Amino acid sequence: MQVPANRPATEEPRLTVTRPPRRRLRRALASALPVPVVGLALLVASGNLLLPLRQVVTVEAKMASKRDFFQDPVVERLLMKHGFRVHITNMGSREIAKQDYEGYDVVFPSGQPAADLISRERARANRPVLLYRPFVSPIVLATYRDYAEVLTAEGVAKRLPGPAGRPMYYTLDMRKFIDLARGKRAGVRRDPENGYRWDEIDRDDRVRNGNKILAQTSDICEANSAGTYLGLVAFVEHGNDAPDNEAEAERLARKIKPLLVEQGLPSSERAETYLSPDGQSIAPVTVIYEHQFLAHQIGRQAEKGATDDGRVLLYPSTRFVTEPQLVALTGEGARLGELVTKDPELQHRAMELGFRARNADGGATGDELARFLTERHIPVPTTSSDDTRAVLPSLPLLEKMIEIVGDCQDRTAGR
Repeated sequence: MQVPANRPATEEPRLTVTRPPRRRLRRALASALPVPVVGLALLVASGNLLLPLRQVVTVEAKMASKRDFFQDPVVERLLMKHGFRVHITNMGSREIAKQDYEGYDVVFPSGQPAADLISRERARANRPVLLYRPFVSPIVLATYRDYAEVLTAEGVAKRLPGPAGRPMYYTLDMRKFIDLARGKRAGVRRDPENGYRWDEIDRDDRVRNGNKILAQTSDICEANSAGTYLGLVAFVEHGNDAPDNEAEAERLARKIKPLLVEQGLPSSERAETYLSPDGQSIAPVTVIYEHQFLAHQIGRQAEKGATDDGRVLLYPSTRFVTEPQLVALTGEGARLGELVTKDPELQHRAMELGFRARNADGGATGDELARFLTERHIPVPTTSSDDTRAVLPSLPLLEKMIEIVGDCQDRTAGR
């Protein structure tokens, strides 16, 4: 068909495609990515890509003070890498042993006596357990520098070598320390009911404290540290020997009772109180575990570049190294026990938290801990090789003594 002469010819329409700038395109695609894809990218970047895909087993556990280890974020991440999540019910060591633990995979009292109670009970029910000892931590008396120096001037404590003449660790003569509480000083005895007070022996006005000279513990009816300290005091008061029979144990328990409960039953968290800003005014000498003190100093050094110079440790001349035992009640509990005992990363982390890890033969060793502390310019604990090692009473006698000193049965009946 011809176009009329008076009508202009038109061109065919054309489609023009405009390309957006590359930067704008990338921004648009990123904003359009679904959240799961972004999450995947984050997992790849963090190295934890496989963790959400791994089957995770939740282990039910009852734990005392050694829950510090399992509640550490690094330990939680390492356990998750191996497919474990640990749900912890917190209570004292003797509470763990005395209460029902059905439905739990592991229980972890802080010392051997409570673990022995559980093992015996399960054996009687023909349900044996597996025991694991991943690390150890000695009982210590935590105090403050001024109080340690007062005891040193009195001849009750002795400085251990330390940097610049300001030691972090002291040895405490348990016999002389108990004598002060019993009213005996420099060989002169006054009324045993009238023990010495801090301001009576402070020649240089270092401390202003009219309280009696005693070491405070956690609840003796619940905590392993308190029961162990009871055993140490009983050992010294019984002529560096443990009682042999129930009559001896009962007499000894009544004799030492004022040394352990005269200032009242303190709170369960002695270490938290000691490390608090008001700790010095609440309890100038308190019984804790070595790892709790070292963990504080390690954290302080990492955060501020210097250790806490005001807090120090007294190592009793009569010592008893606690053997915390993880008691596996189920197959999953046994798997967890094997892991924390043998996994190099978890053992290394235990050392970083102040514990004395075990060597390949299962024996306790402080060599790695010493190297770790030295590298971070933290004084290494040292004790003299001739310190007396206390022997605790047999389990039934120790239980009897704890019941008497703490009036545990009366308190239970009153609940």
